[in-house]
Amino acid sequence: MPTRALVFDFDGTLADTESAVLQSWQETFRDHGTELPLEAWYDVIGTQHTTAAMFGLLAQHVPGLDPEALRPVTRARVLQRLEKLQPREGVLDYLDTARERGLRLAVASSSSGAWVNPHLERLGIADRFHAVLTGDLHAAKPRPDLYLAALTALGVGPAETIAFEDTPHGVTSAKAAGLTCVAVPNAITTTLDFSAADVVLPSFTAKRLEGLLGE
Repeated sequence: MPTRALVFDFDGTLADTESAVLQSWQETFRDHGTELPLEAWYDVIGTQHTTAAMFGLLAQHVPGLDPEALRPVTRARVLQRLEKLQPREGVLDYLDTARERGLRLAVASSSSGAWVNPHLERLGIADRFHAVLTGDLHAAKPRPDLYLAALTALGVGPAETIAFEDTPHGVTSAKAAGLTCVAVPNAITTTLDFSAADVVLPSFTAKRLEGLLGE
């Protein structure tokens, strides 16, 4: 069955926001005299629970921690690092090729719409997508709800759709919804286990979209 649609994760896939977020949390932990264990980060990456998990872990090391007082600090650090962020290399070529072939496009992200939509606008790619599904309106990954919602929004079936992910949690979500999943790890996730993905690419430049479409 020919491919009619593509669904992209946002954080770490379309743009490497995850590096900025991780670095900001590492700085926050160091400000409080401790280190963020990377295994704790990997446990929640690609889900909706990152912020709560990080504050919970930090609170174990800092008695009396006030998360609400720290939220503006951590957010400001992230936004500063994201000011010059661009789409990952090769992403624009994928989006251009998809448009040329009339493919339907969506974003499926565990992050909130308040996070995803402004970044899509700033990156200049918001108008490329027919639908943007986010974790404030749907159950987050690794559950399949975001991908099922994307299929409904695009009017396509799972056998007609390819998902692009950068985390094992995201791959689990896409596969549970019945999609073919291409994993494109970033610098933060490259060492994780992507054996559940149908295809693993080191970058979007490693293989043109035409090759994935069988052209």
